[in-house]
Amino acid sequence: MKIVVADSNLIPHRARFDAAVPAGSQLSWHGSFDEAALIEDLRDADVYVGGKFTPSMASSATMLRLVHVAGAGTDNISFGALAPDVLVANTFHHEKSIAEYVVAAAVMLRRGFVAQDAALRRGVWATSVYDDRLTQSNSLQGARVGFVGFGHIGNATWNLFRAFGATGAAVTGRGNVDATGEGLDWAADVSQFERLLAESDVVVVSAPLDDRTRGMIGAEELCALGSDGVLVNVGRGPLVQEQALFDALSSSTIAAAAIDVWYDYPGADGRGAPSALPFSELPNIMMTPHSSGVSRQTFLGRVDDITDNITRLARGEQLRNVVAPAVGAKGSRA
Repeated sequence: MKIVVADSNLIPHRARFDAAVPAGSQLSWHGSFDEAALIEDLRDADVYVGGKFTPSMASSATMLRLVHVAGAGTDNISFGALAPDVLVANTFHHEKSIAEYVVAAAVMLRRGFVAQDAALRRGVWATSVYDDRLTQSNSLQGARVGFVGFGHIGNATWNLFRAFGATGAAVTGRGNVDATGEGLDWAADVSQFERLLAESDVVVVSAPLDDRTRGMIGAEELCALGSDGVLVNVGRGPLVQEQALFDALSSSTIAAAAIDVWYDYPGADGRGAPSALPFSELPNIMMTPHSSGVSRQTFLGRVDDITDNITRLARGEQLRNVVAPAVGAKGSRA
């Protein structure tokens, strides 16, 4: 079995990966996505591991049996170019790391610690103890956290918020969350979206990006969140309208935001602005480079999932986390 790996996030765990695949496997590692090199390497490959798979790669990979994404998102996989019997699978394990980020960001912004850090670097003690023009900040105890999307990330994040004494509510596209079972005050479909925003102190955005959800949070929704509200986006940047977010932060329509997912991304050199708008000039935003889920624990779990699925493929057993074909997926070819 030949396995082509083109996800640089797995390279730190290469020894673990190599040791876990079936004995006698031929492994070909690529440090970066080079389509021309991958097209050549995929001609006799059984398995491809990576986040991007193009039609040209599919045309070359005539022996391919499995495309395995080293994460949850499959939006860069050209499903239509794949042969009908090629399996596509994904993996998760990022939700606990992202949950840590969301709760930490909510505490930092809600308590004003980000602004206090910047002020103290200038010698200003920005707290009500030393400046009676400032108000005392709010902790998470009793705060309402509203979840826009409540899958792996929402569930893991809510488990942490509950420990702080927060209350919760959720809106999802299908409205299929069991509020009582999850310990939420309520859960509903998108018809209750405005209510969620109006009631929430912290809004966590982790919904998938598609034609229905693109731009779902705009000026009207941010206004509903209000001047004390904190927005944390760990889903996809375009879920929140770019200009509307900048304007809401600039005008203090909302109190603050933590943004880990963006509107523009860098090239291979890792340099580039995350937006055409000057978010970096705003004092009430915490900006991170799509790093909330990037931890050693995340990728150790993903390596184990991927190598387990490759082993199942070799044995002709049912694979886990198969996203295509949707049903009846087995490891062996028909």
